Amino acid sequence: MKILKFGGTSVANAQNIKLVLEIVTNKAKQDQLVVVVSAFSKVTDLLQLASIKAASNDESYKEIVAEIEKKHLDAIKELIPVSEQSGLLSHIKRIINHLETLLDGCFLLNELSTRTSDTILSFGELLSSYIIAEALKQNLKNSSYKDSRELIKTNTNFGKAAVNFEVSNQLITDFFASNDTQVVVMPGFIASSLDGINTTLGRGGSDYTAAIIAGALNATDLEIWTDVNGMFTANPKIVKQAQPIATISYQEAMELSHFGAKVLYPPTIQPVLRKNIPILIKNTFEPEAEGTYISNKVTSSTNPVKGISHIDHITLITLEGPGMIGVAGSSKRLFEVLSHESINVIFITQASSEHSICIGILNSDADTAENAINKAFEIEISQNKIDPCIVEKNLCIIALVGENMKNHQGLSGRMFSTLGKNNVNIRAIAQGASERNISAVINERDVKKALNTLHETFFEENTKQLNLFVMGVGNVGEKFIEQINQQKKFLKENLKIILRVVAVSNSRKMYFDEDGIPLKDWQSLLENGETANKETFISKVKSLNLRNSIFVDITANQGVSETYEQYLKQNVAVVTCNKIACSSAYGNYKKLKSLSRQYNAPFLFETNVGAGLPIIDTLKHLIASGDKVNKIQAVLSGSLNFIFNNFDENNSFHDVVKEAGVQGFTEPDPKIDLSGVDVARKILILIRESGYKMEIEDIANRSFLPAACLATTNNEEFFKSLITHAPHFENLLKEAKAKNCRLKYVATFENGKASVGLEFIPKESPFYNLEGKDNIVQFYTDRYIDQPLLIKGAGAGAAVTASGIFADVIRVGNI
Repeated sequence: MKILKFGGTSVANAQNIKLVLEIVTNKAKQDQLVVVVSAFSKVTDLLQLASIKAASNDESYKEIVAEIEKKHLDAIKELIPVSEQSGLLSHIKRIINHLETLLDGCFLLNELSTRTSDTILSFGELLSSYIIAEALKQNLKNSSYKDSRELIKTNTNFGKAAVNFEVSNQLITDFFASNDTQVVVMPGFIASSLDGINTTLGRGGSDYTAAIIAGALNATDLEIWTDVNGMFTANPKIVKQAQPIATISYQEAMELSHFGAKVLYPPTIQPVLRKNIPILIKNTFEPEAEGTYISNKVTSSTNPVKGISHIDHITLITLEGPGMIGVAGSSKRLFEVLSHESINVIFITQASSEHSICIGILNSDADTAENAINKAFEIEISQNKIDPCIVEKNLCIIALVGENMKNHQGLSGRMFSTLGKNNVNIRAIAQGASERNISAVINERDVKKALNTLHETFFEENTKQLNLFVMGVGNVGEKFIEQINQQKKFLKENLKIILRVVAVSNSRKMYFDEDGIPLKDWQSLLENGETANKETFISKVKSLNLRNSIFVDITANQGVSETYEQYLKQNVAVVTCNKIACSSAYGNYKKLKSLSRQYNAPFLFETNVGAGLPIIDTLKHLIASGDKVNKIQAVLSGSLNFIFNNFDENNSFHDVVKEAGVQGFTEPDPKIDLSGVDVARKILILIRESGYKMEIEDIANRSFLPAACLATTNNEEFFKSLITHAPHFENLLKEAKAKNCRLKYVATFENGKASVGLEFIPKESPFYNLEGKDNIVQFYTDRYIDQPLLIKGAGAGAAVTASGIFADVIRVGNI
């Protein structure tokens, strides 16, 4: 015999019930069945709400009853032929009338006892099971209905009655010994006391009903039919990459169901565990799916972790004080207090010093527990031997579960390291001697990030998902997104990195999509996005609280650079080509670097110098290996190099500067490049990364621009001034040719001093043949004395800058 249980979503409406009937009819061809059903979806909640409203003298309970009645009558009309409906409609109407009478009593008495509540809540299963039994008879004549209250007997602990297995098992075996129908339909959740009073088995009790029947009849297996393909490695509503678990042991299933795996009610396992009756979790809407098979066998697997689960709405209560050390009975008194208040303890940990005991309970019990504990220990508290209990609400318990975890080293280390890298603060830790479960208490707002990062670590072949928040989508930003779209497949297959652009913003609009923006449509989505605002952007990044978040700044905006601190403090990595932050006051530069270390949030700015060239990265390796930089000589402006390489007798200085802007080599304000400010910032960053303290004001800037050009206030005026002062630039060119030199804008650092300025470069210099938009940097160090370490290549342009930003993002992924 097989026991099948169908949950609320499986019997939510007539359409779903037809799927249930099809499954039952097919299985009945091979096996004798007991079919246990839940109430129609949401009906138990409606019954509870109606009873509360009635007891509160709120007449709207009548509207709820009408809604419940309509839901069931509609199902009858779809499931039962018109000619067969009369008797069933009358029966359902009698049940509804009985329900109305009970609720009217609650309304008149302004009272709702636990006994009355159990009776009212039982109506959901009574209605659904009777309708489904009658519908089944239309297809399967050899089927019947049996009221569970006649077979399952309990005590009178209303709300969650304890089953009297001795009596119940005898009643169940006696009934089925004389029953010859192929299928028996029974209501789940409900039972009765020995003297016939209605009781319930607790929320989720329909699973328990099915298990009680299975255990009593020594069934071949117990099938739990629900709306998912079995138990998952994590909650699929939170972790999109969660996978169904094919096989799992009873103990593992109990651990996962205790820690929030909603597809299975924890007490379900007990009656079948004793008899070694396997449980199969199946999907009503995908009956061909494999599902999850639960048995007493521990399956060997390369992955010792079977699942990651969690419990929301947890409060952590800590009792501590010197008066607990070496004093026998403190723990006993604490747990007795909680027991007297009927408070369930979900989590326990105690320091080996006996100085404190920490427990986890539901938020709803927190105030009661706090008052009761403080009252029980009021003498010790008044004597300052014990502190008033510390209460921390709105927490969550996450747990790794697996029978084979005890045979693998370092699992807890991987777990806590993974959480730490994403700045998930752990409030408490517990692990049983069986090592089947490692539990940690974290802030509730971090649960999504925690579950996803742990799932990546233990179930996704170390695939890491990076969530990008991109600000600035001009020439460079557009190329950056284009490169992401182009390389997505390669990164996933070869580097195990999944890149998602979660937000894009320009100066006018911004657009967010938590599931990742479709990159082929990003421009149109952005155009129709909300008004851009830096503070709102930051707020949304914080509220999403996604794992492996990276803020990508592709602007030259000072205001944006001033927001980095807020991102780093939220464990959001910062990747930027914006030079302003790292060339700002030295104290701010050091603060950002310190915050990066403190919050484990990478702060990468390779493209601040040399666009896509590995200049800063190389410099970091030099310093890390113990080398010391003594001198730097460099041409650091790809735009200025492009300008002076193309400025000749046939191309005016004005026209070449214009062309550099068109090709994206200059900043939006070209004066930043031509004034030498941009180069000064770059050499300053290299000096600081070399370990020296310096401010931008300390760098001598020998500008080649006339004072009138520097004094302009907008681009239009600036370009006019270049035409006005054309002879000045022509004279510079003539002088260079006369000296058989080329013009290069050079940055130098030596003996603690730095300067930037236009220089006449002779043929023997490595700078002389620097073509196009190339940059060149020479590092003279303790190890590179006679011949400097030289880095040379394209140092400007949208594509190369975007590739440098892209490389920094990948570096974050590999950290």
